[in-house]
Amino acid sequence: MSRDYIAAALRRLVFQRSKGYCEYCRSPGRFALGSMEIEHTMPLSRGGRTVGKNLALACRGCNQNKGSQIEGIDSVSLESVQLYNPREMGWDDHFAWGQGTLLVVGKTPTGRATVAVLRLNREGVVNLRRLMIHSGEHPPD
Repeated sequence: MSRDYIAAALRRLVFQRSKGYCEYCRSPGRFALGSMEIEHTMPLSRGGRTVGKNLALACRGCNQNKGSQIEGIDSVSLESVQLYNPREMGWDDHFAWGQGTLLVVGKTPTGRATVAVLRLNREGVVNLRRLMIHSGEHPPD
């Protein structure tokens, strides 16, 4: 069994819990620009385990930008802070929708650092949100 193997029941749990949305940028899997991936919130390389409380659904862009990082720099305080962890934190506590729900805005040091590190407002995701707004499918519940 490879190190990246995730059992089917655990995969179902992650998809059901996220309702098919990236748990970072909130892009829906059915409209994703790339495949959705199961992400280790605490990376394996940092001692994380492949268990439900350490897994999140992420779009490819968010997962690749996060990589093995668990901290980022807050643009206001310039201090290193923990990145958003969807298993331990509430999305609404750290983020808000800005510019008519087109952009993700960080409300806290963790939110701001996560927006920057994961590039939650990268061009493709913003364009997807723009199209989804026009079709009445954004923002997600």
